Amino acid sequence: MSYEKVSQATKIIVGTKQSVKALLNNEVREIIIAEDADYRIVQKIIHTADQQQVPLTKVTSMKELGKACGIEVGAAAVAIIQ
Repeated sequence: MSYEKVSQATKIIVGTKQSVKALLNNEVREIIIAEDADYRIVQKIIHTADQQQVPLTKVTSMKELGKACGIEVGAAAVAIIQ
């Protein structure tokens, strides 16, 4: 379900650093996190999403999340922009 949300979204940001920046600018509607991503990598985005009260959804695979974004590498985090 969440993979489809990402592939159908009109504007997304791929990656943790850019997603955190967008969260701090109040631009994000929802965050998608891959469960198989290293926790140290996604820890800051999880904390920031919680602070900003942005919904956070977890998916199982970085590889599938990357594929849903249209890239050939895995993605740890994706922000769906408002």
